[in-house]
Amino acid sequence: MSFDPLLALGAAGGVSPLVRDLGLCLVAAGILSALFVRLKIPAIAALLGAGVVLGPAGLEAIGDRASVDTIANLGLTLLLFVIGLEVNLGSLLSSGRTLIVTGLVQVPLTLAIGTGLFLAIGASGWSLFGNTYADLYFGVACTFSSTLLVVKYLHERRALDSVAGRLCIGLLIFQDVWAIIFLALQPSFADPSVMPILKTFGGTALLGLAAALVARFVLVHAFHVVARSPELVVTLALAWCFGVGLAGTQISVSMEMGALIAGATIATSPFAYEVVARVIYLRDFFVTLFFVGLGMSIPVPDGPDVLVIAAIIAVVAIALRYVIFLPLLYATGLDRRNAVAVSTKLAQVSEFCLVILYLAAKLGQVDGMHVSAVIFAFVLTALATPFLFGMSDRLYLSLRGLLDKLGIRSRGVKPEAESENPPRLVLLGFHRVASALLAEIERTEPELVPETMVIDINSGLHEQLRQRGVQVVYGDMSSTEVLRHAGIDKAKVIVSTVPDTLLRGTSNAQIVRQLRQLAPDAVIIACADRASDVKLVRDAGADHAFRPPAEVAIGLVPAVIAGLEGTMPGFVESYTEQHGARADHPEVLD
Repeated sequence: MSFDPLLALGAAGGVSPLVRDLGLCLVAAGILSALFVRLKIPAIAALLGAGVVLGPAGLEAIGDRASVDTIANLGLTLLLFVIGLEVNLGSLLSSGRTLIVTGLVQVPLTLAIGTGLFLAIGASGWSLFGNTYADLYFGVACTFSSTLLVVKYLHERRALDSVAGRLCIGLLIFQDVWAIIFLALQPSFADPSVMPILKTFGGTALLGLAAALVARFVLVHAFHVVARSPELVVTLALAWCFGVGLAGTQISVSMEMGALIAGATIATSPFAYEVVARVIYLRDFFVTLFFVGLGMSIPVPDGPDVLVIAAIIAVVAIALRYVIFLPLLYATGLDRRNAVAVSTKLAQVSEFCLVILYLAAKLGQVDGMHVSAVIFAFVLTALATPFLFGMSDRLYLSLRGLLDKLGIRSRGVKPEAESENPPRLVLLGFHRVASALLAEIERTEPELVPETMVIDINSGLHEQLRQRGVQVVYGDMSSTEVLRHAGIDKAKVIVSTVPDTLLRGTSNAQIVRQLRQLAPDAVIIACADRASDVKLVRDAGADHAFRPPAEVAIGLVPAVIAGLEGTMPGFVESYTEQHGARADHPEVLD
């Protein structure tokens, strides 16, 4: 039977059921978010609350829950793609023994201790525990941390590239690998088989190698073809994300892992910043739906037992971070401040565990009460996560005395990895003004060139600029995410060089406002098209506004006067002596 879209719309009063359900989710999330932020309650609680209100525990307003779940799962795929883009493999590998040893040991050790603890509670006669499978899955819930929450809060706090941030991301990747192993074993717990594991690892390795080769020799050229249109860069990147993900599903690799591989293979591309800057908002839309959908799955508790088990799981999960994670990180060489920070930031139940428990219920290994307990444990730790992130440093100060007694002593903080030449001067856009300015800097201040960064979307000029020793970032100069990732907060001077007549969808005044928030201590110089624009740019936060026509006029007036006074030959001779070298120093755009 053919699909009639008009009939579908008519059946829902002019709105398709899917659009109606999504609209309800977003309206509820928006209203509760505004209210919760006002009350200083974590925003994630608003999203979960919206799901509870709309779901079976509330108004039962959502008609097609499966469609919402499907769209929300796209958020997880896009999240892992963005994680791949953010992961600096060089920085991860520089973590060395700390990351590798902790990543290999943490999951089996935490799972063993967590499961053993729940088995011991059951052996003591507490009737809420004692089911071997249930205790195993409760141990699983205490073992894995939430990629979604950790990356979200690291990104919001601009800590993805800190020592603690890099280790968190690295450990989450190790946990994902361990989760794949667990999922491969899960169906055959009664009769374990090694073949599914080998098949998954083989497929992941094959997909990673193939994706890296295609990205290196084919995709990079495709990016250069569409580089002048940032929206096409994002379209190509998303095609790459889902193309690799779909290819992975054919060789026993999950869609999410394929997306992670896709992001990692272009993380070092000059286009990565632009892709992150644009995909991140799309990802946030889908992640919002994910949490609302999760809220819908929260059942009405049958009694206090479910909440008691959930509270115990949440407490054990957080406690094991300090009992296992912290000593492991310290023993493998990390300083204790960062060891506390990493342990604290990873103290939550993972959304991956919800998938594992759901599959366990389908296999008949656990019942609905056990699944509900883990869902509530996830909710409890999710609500605690923003507070834990915020109190990480204070918690370290409180624990110093106890850590000293336990032999975990201070041995100095590992310095943050910095660029060899952090930019002192940043040029936003590269057109005629920037081209002439760079040529003058090369002539008069050559030592400043390696400390100069250009942010622009014209990739055709980037190689020429790099050959001159300039740092180059591909991206939209008006994008907050591009500017943040480029590290402009470290710059001493920032110059917005492109006039408003050449900008699309923004202005120099708007750009200056963004810059002043991102780099409050920098000196900002911006272009103004007209005399009336000078005040607008200065009021926006610029320290100085220049008008290219006025600057040219200032330089031409002496020549005009010399012509009028009949002294042009002397003026030309004097000008040539002072500035003649400029004619011998060609600009990039010559």
